[in-house]
This record gives sequence, structure tokens and C-alpha cells, in this order.
Amino acid sequence: MANDEKMSRQEAGRKGGEATSKNHDKDFYREIGQKGGEATSDNHDKEFYQEIGQKGREATADSHGKDFYGEKGGKARNNN
Repeated sequence: MANDEKMSRQEAGRKGGEATSKNHDKDFYREIGQKGGEATSDNHDKEFYQEIGQKGREATADSHGKDFYGEKGGKARNNN
């Protein structure tokens, strides 16, 4: 890349991610993930989690269709 060309955000993010992964292990990522989860939990209520869960279910249903869930899922739940 020439000096007069700017790096895209995507390229900068990729390079930064690669550099970080070279310097840190799984425990580092586990720790920052836990801290992020705790911060999210401190700042949001039950309705927040219900809403994002609903959005996830809808996105999965839209992208995979009813056949993704299949007949086995309902039978497994009924047997328990």
C-alpha cells in the first residue's frame, strides 16, 4: 500500500485483530468476554434479553425455514 492510500476500516480491524490474537491466549478472550457480559447484564433488564432472543429466533426461522426445526424437536420436547 502506498503512503498516500488510506487503509479501510475493515483492513485496519483485520490487522488489529491479527496482532491482538498473536499477543493473547484464550484466557484473555474469555476474561474480556465475561467482563462484557457482566457490563451488559448491569445495564439491561430482562426485557432486553427477551427482545434479542425473539429477534434471534425470527432470524433463524427466516433463514432456515420451518424444516430446520423439524418434527423431531417437537417430539423430543413432548417426551420430556
